[in-house]
Amino acid sequence: MNFAFTIAGSDSSAGAGIQEDLKTCSSLGIYCLTVITSITAQNTFSVKEIFDIPPEIVGKQIDAIYEDFPIKYGKTGMLSNKDIIKIVSKKIDEYNLKVVVDPVMYAKSGAKLLRDDAIDSMINDLIPRAFIVTPNIPEAEKISNVKIKNLDDMKKAAEIIKGYGPEIVIIKGGHMESENVTDVIYSKEFIFLEYKRINTKNTHGTGCTYSSAIASFLSKNYDPIEAIKNARSFLQKALENNLNIGHGHGPLNPFYNIWK
Repeated sequence: MNFAFTIAGSDSSAGAGIQEDLKTCSSLGIYCLTVITSITAQNTFSVKEIFDIPPEIVGKQIDAIYEDFPIKYGKTGMLSNKDIIKIVSKKIDEYNLKVVVDPVMYAKSGAKLLRDDAIDSMINDLIPRAFIVTPNIPEAEKISNVKIKNLDDMKKAAEIIKGYGPEIVIIKGGHMESENVTDVIYSKEFIFLEYKRINTKNTHGTGCTYSSAIASFLSKNYDPIEAIKNARSFLQKALENNLNIGHGHGPLNPFYNIWK
């Protein structure tokens, strides 16, 4: 059996966060262990409340799963404050983890999921320890301090973020106004993944699906670039078969082979 972990927040609408990570990993045949960092009261159009788990409990969750399961790969999602970021960063070093970092800053509704005083910790503590980091364009702008208006700007931001220490940077192109969506991957060279844009409001959980799918394919011992390509193809199908539920941004459908 293949294992992975997710370190992220709980989404009560089940379209993002821990719940979406579990669905994605399960769909790809991965047994996913969970570390909950925050509990959110949210639905498809708003985040009502956020309760952060004490950092020491976050750390103990990580310790507990590593006492019992042979896990190497996983992903991080919502890490809302600097103390949670610091304990997760410490555990990445302690257990020599290969982590896909989704640097979550905002919910699809626009609600802030990362405190302002935690951005520096994200940049200085977590991203240098990432195996792969997967910012969208607004996140990449915050991290790199580059205003992104075109593909060249995405490349420049990717180079800056790569300089912080991760092995691979993926800047997701969904926020760029263009007919197709282009993701920029940067490691030793640039790779561009271009996909048809799916014109839908139902994009809740896109980053969660992508990062947990990458972690899933890594857990199956795929080469990192192949893992990314396979995960992006999986994401495209989940977007194409999105679920038009709720009154706001509906979720993707990682169970597209089951839920028709």
